[in-house]
Amino acid sequence: MRSLVAAALLAACCAAGAQGSERAPFALLGDAPYSQAHANLLDAMIDEINREKPAFVVHLGDITGGQGPCTDAWFEARRVQFARFTAPFVLILGDNEWTDCHRSGMDPMERLAKLRELFHAQTVALPGFARQWNSYPEHVRWTHSRALFVGLNVPGSNNNLGRTPEMDAEHAARMKAVLEWLDEAAALARTSDEVESLVILLQANPDFEEKRQAAKVSDGYAALRGKFAELFQKLGKPVVVVHGDTHHFKHDRPFAKARGLVRIEVDGWPWLGWVKARTTPDLARPVVVERLLGH
Repeated sequence: MRSLVAAALLAACCAAGAQGSERAPFALLGDAPYSQAHANLLDAMIDEINREKPAFVVHLGDITGGQGPCTDAWFEARRVQFARFTAPFVLILGDNEWTDCHRSGMDPMERLAKLRELFHAQTVALPGFARQWNSYPEHVRWTHSRALFVGLNVPGSNNNLGRTPEMDAEHAARMKAVLEWLDEAAALARTSDEVESLVILLQANPDFEEKRQAAKVSDGYAALRGKFAELFQKLGKPVVVVHGDTHHFKHDRPFAKARGLVRIEVDGWPWLGWVKARTTPDLARPVVVERLLGH
């Protein structure tokens, strides 16, 4: 089965690459909305993004505030709001909408199940689109403009590690699936001449500088950073990591263990903006971006 999936994925990538040198932009946003007033402003930004006609839209998680709401009504309102995007839409899950819902008296695992039901039960109309169907349908991948995109459930709040024994067990099981999904994507990218770069999408700032987690007993992102360094060393192609979480736009090379790795962070609450991005064949600059604010 895996070989059939890989063949379909690479065929889609080849077909996309054969369309010509023009590479369609895609849209990135995150950490919004945090309140009803923020949601009202987001409607105007959705209209703006639709006018730009991106190939797809990725929301990098945190679709509510750090104290919620985490209710069915709020999540359903976001599903309806995001349905206004005219391009294919992918939601990457953040901490505010599941791991942190204990702050408002709700069960994080029950909230995660609800999010999967609302946002991760359908195929998205993107080339080579696939889900890690077992227990993690929110782990996704697709191809676009000679890049392989991989979406992961890696949230903020220390990646759900260090709060309770039950959540520590959740973290361990999910990260096993995350690392397996990354290994599978890397194998596909490494063996295809049609894939020029690997673009990894997650909500959490994985603390490339290893400063945020210094005071914690356990670092919820250490294994992931190790995998990023390994991917960069073995892949021989650009690796781009896109995230939200700390709410300030960045486009840099933050990782001492893999200096060629590129990071993009989108703006977030209290600001509202988005990033228009486009892949390139330039190994030194695999993605070009335009930061758009004003809402």
